[in-house]
Amino acid sequence: MTLRDLIPWNRTGSVPVRRGDGSPFFPLQQRVNDLFDSFFRDFAMTPARVAREEWPGVFWPEIDVSETGSEMVVTAELPGLTEKDVNITLERNSLILSGEKKEEKEEKGKNYWHSERRFGSFRRVIPLPEEGVDEQKVRAEFKGGVLTVTLPKTEEARRQHKKIPVRTAH
Repeated sequence: MTLRDLIPWNRTGSVPVRRGDGSPFFPLQQRVNDLFDSFFRDFAMTPARVAREEWPGVFWPEIDVSETGSEMVVTAELPGLTEKDVNITLERNSLILSGEKKEEKEEKGKNYWHSERRFGSFRRVIPLPEEGVDEQKVRAEFKGGVLTVTLPKTEEARRQHKKIPVRTAH
């Protein structure tokens, strides 16, 4: 046997195509994927990838969370919605944003009629720190399709915050 016999291409210079279904691990991968899909389905949960790409009727807003020593700020992009379309609740140590997006367009012209409807609901759960949020001072503002929820920390949580200075190494 020569070294040339060990190279995995034939004399034409092309590499043989290996399909995923020919692999002994492909059925295992399919079963694991099915297991995860059924898990999310059974608990009425929506995995982010599936929600965005494969499930029609699901709207998944982008969310940014920032924190300082005195408060947390949650910003959600909700284009096409109004403050009436959004529900905000605090439960245990979580902020829950939910709502429904409804959009209907209708155009009529001399020789045409175009109608479109889009609907989608969303529910995002943002975990909050256990040391506490001052629930009496939480405020929400909706402007230009952007929801901003400000969650001031309790006095105890503020005391636990310690800034550590960073020095330049020499």
